[in-house]
Amino acid sequence: MFRTRRGRVSFAIIASAAMVACASSGATPPAPSDAQSHPAPQTKSGTCDASKVQWAIGQAGDQATMGRIWRESGAGLFRPLIKGQTPLQDHKPDRVNIHLDENNRIVSIDCG
Repeated sequence: MFRTRRGRVSFAIIASAAMVACASSGATPPAPSDAQSHPAPQTKSGTCDASKVQWAIGQAGDQATMGRIWRESGAGLFRPLIKGQTPLQDHKPDRVNIHLDENNRIVSIDCG
């Protein structure tokens, strides 16, 4: 353990100093090994193109299908909408809307 005139330096102070050094030098801390097998989704800011994902109509609205729709549409955001749900009336050109029926099947896809 490190010592100073006043006694021991806590681990938290050393860890904080290491993080500040990485942040100020532009270096990034190493990612956990699990991050390679499950990469975090990346934020997009593109414009939605629902014509590229019409293949998904009739498919189950599961995580894999929703992720593929989000990636292939070019949208920055996605919004699943369940039958009977009233969406907000805010229009966002970078959002894909995925309309689901009561059985969690995709019935339509649009942007906005």
